[in-house]
Amino acid sequence: MKSLFAALALFSLTTSLATAEDKTVTGWVLDSACAFTKGLSKPISRDCALACARKGSQLVILQNDGTIYWPISDQTPAEGQNQRLLPFAGKRVTVSGKLYTRGGSNALVIEKIADAAGQ
Repeated sequence: MKSLFAALALFSLTTSLATAEDKTVTGWVLDSACAFTKGLSKPISRDCALACARKGSQLVILQNDGTIYWPISDQTPAEGQNQRLLPFAGKRVTVSGKLYTRGGSNALVIEKIADAAGQ
């Protein structure tokens, strides 16, 4: 009986762990507050995105279809990704990495990022 409970506990633990898939997205780097509160489809300007990020607003990647990707770290302790995204604030980028989804949110561990101005 104990082994049945142990097996069920192990199964429960492994099914609750997050799974990731490889994903490449192209979208705008803008601050999360404007993406939600202003319903923007792209940044107002590069200067605006930079100013908001420097004040602490998290930068996100907004796809043309409105899907928002939250850049995250897969390290413990985790660290914010704004420093990595600042050079691309207000610009279109192509990003590839590991996608995690939960409760309708999309989080992306960035492996590669490049300017997508020509795309």
